[in-house]
Amino acid sequence: MDLPSDSPVRPVPPSPATPAPLHVLEVVGNGIVGGMERCVERLVAGLGGTGDFRFTVLCPSEGDFAERIRAVGGEIGVVPMPEDPPWSSIQMVAAMIAAERVDLVHAHLPNAHLLAGLAARLAGVPAMTTIHGRQVILPDLEIHRLVGSHLSVVCRQSYYHALGLGVDRGRLSLEPNGVDVEAFRPGPRPGDGLRATLGLAPEALVAGFVGRLSPEKAPEVFVRAAALLLQRLPDAHAVLVGEGPMKTQLRDAIAAQGLGARIHVMGGVDDVRPVFHDLDLLVSSSNSEAMPLALMEGMASGLPVVATRVGGVPEIVAHGSTGWLVAPRDYEDLAGRMHQTLTLHELRQRMGQAARTRMERHHRLDHALQRLADRMRLLARPAAAAPSALTVAREPRMAGGTVGGRKTR
Repeated sequence: MDLPSDSPVRPVPPSPATPAPLHVLEVVGNGIVGGMERCVERLVAGLGGTGDFRFTVLCPSEGDFAERIRAVGGEIGVVPMPEDPPWSSIQMVAAMIAAERVDLVHAHLPNAHLLAGLAARLAGVPAMTTIHGRQVILPDLEIHRLVGSHLSVVCRQSYYHALGLGVDRGRLSLEPNGVDVEAFRPGPRPGDGLRATLGLAPEALVAGFVGRLSPEKAPEVFVRAAALLLQRLPDAHAVLVGEGPMKTQLRDAIAAQGLGARIHVMGGVDDVRPVFHDLDLLVSSSNSEAMPLALMEGMASGLPVVATRVGGVPEIVAHGSTGWLVAPRDYEDLAGRMHQTLTLHELRQRMGQAARTRMERHHRLDHALQRLADRMRLLARPAAAAPSALTVAREPRMAGGTVGGRKTR
């Protein structure tokens, strides 16, 4: 879901120890606006205004993402990024790194990692890549070994997976995502929001899916769970908010079941915050996640959640406290937990409050940006780096209480 460019992302306070702005070249393999691209936007907005950092962002095309980066003060360059970049592109980026006195190159997605890593190696500057998925995939691993880049991951599953693949601890770090708890907070139902658009009463119970309508998010599982839920709770509604290649398929499946008046496919929105205020429950049915922003934003907005136990989700959702965790693709359990939460008002209120508190205490955006800033300083200017950058970020234990089947202590 898109976060508005004018969302109040608060810059991390400047560090007086940094003598000059650290120039970071962000190389992004997509030109769309999704969760990964929003992370880059928040990084540029949050650190770029401190005076400690200057950001230039390379992406493969003009579009919404490029405009949003410009709106928060970043410089934009457009460079084609095929999976196998031509030598001329590598040389051009290397020349740019040298001419613009870039201190650190930071890549996102394998195509960007290869281009950025080789160009940085030619220019003699350090490179890092952030792995936004729940695993380090083979292309990123091969590029890391080829160019010596630093790997930053966003959840513990990714961290341990990388260690298992033989990545050296000295070239691996954990920098989890964070949520702006000031921008995303509980609020009243908007008068012109989702409920008004659909003609739903203020007291109607509404469960929502917020995310990209694509196979890895498994929105069809949400639809199957919602269909079961409506058999037991016929006055409830389910809403899917987002765009993606499965949108038409989902609408057709809903219509074929005669549920078009109860399960609504809304499409994308410019500002997701009012959507959260109109929901009673947030549901994530994903097959694969690392540290999903939509889930964190919904929890910061005071929503209880039902989510699949994949990737870094158990680090976010405390089972039985802030919501429920279910096995991926288990639409029956998903439906059961949705029904339980929607029908018990006090439970819903208690879980929503606990979700908000958890985001405030453990997953704040300003803290996440500070960890990433420390990591960048350490890689680019190790002699002047903050001491906190010398260790892997300490995060809350797995919320479900187990890691790899063993109880955490």
